Amino acid sequence: MNKLKTLLVAAPLLLLSFTALAQPASPPPVFSTDDEKNTMQVFNFASPSVVYVTNEALVRDRWTLRMHTEPKGTGSGFVWDRQGHVVTNYHVIEGARRVTITLQDRSEWSAELVGSAPEKDLAVLKIDAPSERLTPLLPGNSGNLAVGRKVLAIGNPFGLDTTLTTGVVSALGREIQAANNRTIRNVIQTDAAINPGNSGGPLLDSSGRLIGVNTAIYSPSGASVGIGFAIPVDTVKKIVPELIANGRLVRPVLGIESAPDQWASQYGFEGVAVLRTAPGMPADQAGLRGIYRTRGGWQLGDVITSVDRQPVHNYDDLMNALENHRAGDQVSLSYQRDGKNYQTSITLAAPE
Repeated sequence: MNKLKTLLVAAPLLLLSFTALAQPASPPPVFSTDDEKNTMQVFNFASPSVVYVTNEALVRDRWTLRMHTEPKGTGSGFVWDRQGHVVTNYHVIEGARRVTITLQDRSEWSAELVGSAPEKDLAVLKIDAPSERLTPLLPGNSGNLAVGRKVLAIGNPFGLDTTLTTGVVSALGREIQAANNRTIRNVIQTDAAINPGNSGGPLLDSSGRLIGVNTAIYSPSGASVGIGFAIPVDTVKKIVPELIANGRLVRPVLGIESAPDQWASQYGFEGVAVLRTAPGMPADQAGLRGIYRTRGGWQLGDVITSVDRQPVHNYDDLMNALENHRAGDQVSLSYQRDGKNYQTSITLAAPE
């Protein structure tokens, strides 16, 4: 009797458990699609501005010794204005014999190099496409970016045109190496997937505005591992007009020839050694001294240690310090001579 009671009590529980297992899975909750809509809107708005860049180099056939062009690489870029200027990375077009720009409408245009800044990994090209076919991107502001902000990248990774990836700003103020070994500072780091072929393409905010130019990835395998870098648009907005106007960056000069950075470790100092000064130029007028001969041989001259209290450890630091100024600006220069520290004011000059 007791066993029967136990079975009768347990039966409803067993039936309930079986019924619960037999029920179909609950439908997933309805998520907000606002972010999804935003992503699609930004892509539709900005993708007509993104271009496909093909780099063809001049090579010699190893058997016939004849010269011919062949594809060297591909990358991305974007329309800067309706005059046909296109912005991309310098390393995308480096060494190119011919560069072809493909717009989103699949039309191809031969491009000419207007200007380049290897030290910033930026280049400006120009195509003769009708203005109605050109859709410039709207430049934003990278000065108010914050870690965690949503970003979108559009480019042509591995030759797959107009590809979208999304992510966030992972870090700010990074430094990367340019093609000529100069340091590019204040770089944006993002986890938006950036692969070979994305170089030169735009990094956008959720308003569809340009906030950076995708330029490099950190990857042991060569593919994206979620660490990509972009040159901030505030830097781009300064450099591109200068490249259009002058074809290169025009930076003020001190009027010195500097010694190789290897001298610092060889002779036990920190800074930039002055090899010689140009007659009549600012450093010469300020009394700076290069290396000089004594009875015992050559003697080290002045060593520049800071510009406007910004430490100078090597030539790269010196160039970055001068980039913040224009010809005619007066700077405070600290230097060492014979183990003693000195300071002087120098008015920067335009390059000759």
